[in-house]
Amino acid sequence: MTDSHEFELTHDIDLPASPEQVWQAIATGPGIDSWFMGRNEVEPRLGGRTRMVLPMAEAGGTITGYEPNRRFAFRSDADESGAFMAFEYLIEGRDGGSTTLRMVHSGILTGNWEEEYDALKKGNPLYLRSLAQYLEHFPGRVGVPVAAFGPQQPDQDTVWAGLTSALHLSKDVQEGDAVRLTFAGQEVSGVVDTAVEPSFLGVRTGDALLRFVGRGGFVMTGHHLYSEIDREAAEAAWTAWLAGVFA
Repeated sequence: MTDSHEFELTHDIDLPASPEQVWQAIATGPGIDSWFMGRNEVEPRLGGRTRMVLPMAEAGGTITGYEPNRRFAFRSDADESGAFMAFEYLIEGRDGGSTTLRMVHSGILTGNWEEEYDALKKGNPLYLRSLAQYLEHFPGRVGVPVAAFGPQQPDQDTVWAGLTSALHLSKDVQEGDAVRLTFAGQEVSGVVDTAVEPSFLGVRTGDALLRFVGRGGFVMTGHHLYSEIDREAAEAAWTAWLAGVFA
């Protein structure tokens, strides 16, 4: 019998945006692309289908709650082990044009569920931070998700050292630190918006949210670029950048 575990995680965040702006970000394909993971499609109705395409997987789901500017919920299709995930977003407008968002993430995990649960508990707040950065600095713009993978490293510390060096940062990174990197022959500047040593480093530039993820020596990007670009070309370029950093 497959070991399984029911879970529920609740996260609240205040966002510098109207309920209408938050709705566009969480309940439309282009909006989700701009801060979450993968490439997304949303059929805008109760009972409609969702689709998330990741680099090495694809997930479909069904919309279980659809109240524009108030509530959006969906549940992924269960896999062969019975595992699934469900998301519920509750939107509440505040004075001054801001919004409080509650995300309830629940479902069933199977297999090595303790490790996956720990990753979700740590990862969800990071995605919500990206949502806040997106709504504050890139409102109304659509992000192109860019996932690139670097060569496997011995451990997370090696990944952190390589990334901080390439971004001209000290190993003791602080939010607000200035960032410089050379990418595709050009100098790029930005600022650290999120730092969780040694597994996650977020950088905001004038037209992108750059996200570097390292875990157990594995390293990848989860960028969102707010400009007209060729996604496949961008992923190839960032793959080459990572290969150069960790050569």
